[in-house]
Amino acid sequence: MSVLHLRGIGLPDAAPIELWVVDGRITFEPVSGAETVVESGWIAPGLVDAHCHVGIRFGGGGGESIEGLIAQAETERDAGVLLLRDAGSPVDTRFIDERLDLPRIIRAGQHIAAPKRYIPGLPVDLDDESQLPAEVARQARAGDGWVKLVGDWIDRSVGDLAPLWSDEILVEAIAAAHAEGAKVTAHVFAEDALPGLINAGIDCIEHGTGLTDETIDLMVSRGTALVPTLINIATFPGIADSATRYPIYAAHMRDLHARRHQTIRAAHEAGIPIYAGTDAGGSILHGRIADEVAELQLAGLSAHDALGAACWDARGWLGAPGIVEGAPADLVVFEEDPRGNTAVLSKPTRVMLRGNLFD
Repeated sequence: MSVLHLRGIGLPDAAPIELWVVDGRITFEPVSGAETVVESGWIAPGLVDAHCHVGIRFGGGGGESIEGLIAQAETERDAGVLLLRDAGSPVDTRFIDERLDLPRIIRAGQHIAAPKRYIPGLPVDLDDESQLPAEVARQARAGDGWVKLVGDWIDRSVGDLAPLWSDEILVEAIAAAHAEGAKVTAHVFAEDALPGLINAGIDCIEHGTGLTDETIDLMVSRGTALVPTLINIATFPGIADSATRYPIYAAHMRDLHARRHQTIRAAHEAGIPIYAGTDAGGSILHGRIADEVAELQLAGLSAHDALGAACWDARGWLGAPGIVEGAPADLVVFEEDPRGNTAVLSKPTRVMLRGNLFD
């Protein structure tokens, strides 16, 4: 592999930067004879989608073909997203780890739910919640340090969103994951499931549209993170329109949608760590991290913090290095400052993954 040279304005510091890439890794020690591949522009660590599903078939749920999930990963790479936190997939994507041209994936195994309480074809369904701790431990061993629970979903017997698990079993289950060295996150739309999950020691909440002042304070005290997936929340009115048989549920979904920005703004102002995730897969197309960053700004995050939630801050949260000596050369280059400019963020001029360039 040839030695490459880049110079420009580095993020997050917005200061001049000059670096070299040797054997796919970053060094700040000058190397003679290096090929200069970037002479100007804004250089950022590879972007992150902290809630993504590689392997879910778009439009219908269920598993995607090998060709289809490779295309999903390529779409993310070409958008500058070089690290994916896969929040549940029904297919095995381990072979991607051998592909040097595809983003790194941090997996959460397969969703865990109860029968008829989530999207068909995606979760492991447990007939009895007493099985939850053992299944959580199994998924912890199958994943890359994360486990994904379905915390709430429509309960057709009551006609509204409702929790799937008792508070007591959640304590056991999350402890089982932690004993395996894994963290736990949960899909939660509404209000009622949140106290039990947070008090049980969950590490992250996905969506979080039902957060209240009380559960926000609880998350702050527990250090629980939040991945709002706001471009997915934008689908709530359409979901409500299709739920004419369940008017209470439909009204609830519309209300959660209407106050989504206010809710996330309150969480941010309280100090909850927030990271950008698109929920790509299923009903959301891959490659839309720029849209999620724009939504986080609408919810009150500064342009710097919103991009950080999809870049340097998210990488730190997931244990991936930024632009530091010896780190893998996972970089994305923009002609202009991408902070606060979705048009720029959505069109990187250069993407470098493990030292390999992609235009």
